Amino acid sequence: MSVTGIPGRAGAPATTWRVRGRRRAIAALAVGLATVVAGCAAPSGASQVADQGFVSGDGSVRTWDPGDRDGPVRVAGTDFEGVEIDTDEWAADALVLNTWYAACPPCRAEAADLASMAEELESDGVRFLGINTEDEAPTAQAFERTFDVPYPSIEDHTGRVVADLNGVVPLQAVPTTVVVDGDGMVAARVIGQIDRSTLETLVKDVLAEGAASGSA
Repeated sequence: MSVTGIPGRAGAPATTWRVRGRRRAIAALAVGLATVVAGCAAPSGASQVADQGFVSGDGSVRTWDPGDRDGPVRVAGTDFEGVEIDTDEWAADALVLNTWYAACPPCRAEAADLASMAEELESDGVRFLGINTEDEAPTAQAFERTFDVPYPSIEDHTGRVVADLNGVVPLQAVPTTVVVDGDGMVAARVIGQIDRSTLETLVKDVLAEGAASGSA
């Protein structure tokens, strides 16, 4: 009994090519699943400007002593409500910057903690600001409503804001969270999903520095 081959692939039995096709499909699916599990590795307007792709973060923390900090940091742009934002006009003892986009799983996982911390720390002079390079306004606003986010986010489709920040503190993943001290200098950075207790400690350390310098 003869087996018919696929046109253009002389001598290859149809059953063989079907098996190979299934193997390729399984391999492609495995790669896709690995990408999802790894985190938010996504093309970004920011990566085009900053010449670096966003990769998943591991929650690693880096801090800088007051004398070793870079800055000052200034973030300016328009939020998803069309309101102009300029952190130079904010009176803050500490500033928390967070990069995010709505389809990013670790961004969604940390959103509730960031929202509640922003409310709890506001009376201590801490301001929060999001930076989003991916989403259109309806998508970003739906995310903010879902997680009751009380602070604004800059719409940064061009990647200009992230590129400017990369000149001071590299933002190597989405999400990345940056803690800025009262003088506008970078005190800490967390690459990947933030742990609430870690962020609380980082912010309180910055506030304590401010209190100590004020009493000196």
